[in-house]
Amino acid sequence: MAVERTVPGGADRIDTTVAHPARRYNYWLGGKDNFQADRESGDAIAAAFPGVRLGAVENRRFLRRAVTHLVRDAGIDQFLDVGTGIPSADNTHEVAQAVDASTRVVYVDNDPIVLAHARALLNSASEGATAYLDADLRDPEGILAHPDLRATLDLSRPVALMLVAVLHFVRDDEDPYGLVRRLVDALPSGSYLVMSHVTADYFPPEQARAARGSQSFGPHGVMAFRTREEFTRFFDGLEILDPGVVSVAEWRSGDEPGVRPTAAEAGIHCAVARKP
Repeated sequence: MAVERTVPGGADRIDTTVAHPARRYNYWLGGKDNFQADRESGDAIAAAFPGVRLGAVENRRFLRRAVTHLVRDAGIDQFLDVGTGIPSADNTHEVAQAVDASTRVVYVDNDPIVLAHARALLNSASEGATAYLDADLRDPEGILAHPDLRATLDLSRPVALMLVAVLHFVRDDEDPYGLVRRLVDALPSGSYLVMSHVTADYFPPEQARAARGSQSFGPHGVMAFRTREEFTRFFDGLEILDPGVVSVAEWRSGDEPGVRPTAAEAGIHCAVARKP
């Protein structure tokens, strides 16, 4: 059973009776930093979409491969990871600093429980740096102006913007494309955008229409199932790396052990793109 915790300094913002995407994702990955509401919500979603746990695992593997490529092959040593989630295996800074210990990473999340766990569990290599911002993707100006971001990252040099499994929590009426564009516009040429996003493209037609139309799991939280075409729009003006817009199970996964799941089983689109 997961241990229910309180976090000094942020407890007034923590409602353990309402499911939160970060804690629910932690539950799907087999973590213990979640509450009863998160587990019930996670189970309800998994009952409707049985591949969700597999998708969560494959999404984390995609993050590991993308970060490794950017540090090892593209020379990126700065990352802005928005929608961090509760720490689990292969966090962005762990993957990056295993290749280049001097890598600097800024994590952003709007859940005080996520930030409390991050500060307690995520230790940067001494050569690099890691910062944690209490901020929201829906407020890109607040992220970009945060003094801890400016103290950690040099925005005159290329940065990898990580938006991994977070944009599907932003509704169409919240201007998701504008939010991404504002963050990308603030980064210099040679920066990268790494994104993944759930999709209903592989659902049966009736189920896909219902999912795309509702942009919600009712009491279980918002989830916008965007199509491949809608997802690809986030990369307008950027140079998408090979193999293009594909499943998280397929992106440069040739060295992954075992039998690989299909795109339909994973149910998540992804891509990595460079800002010219």
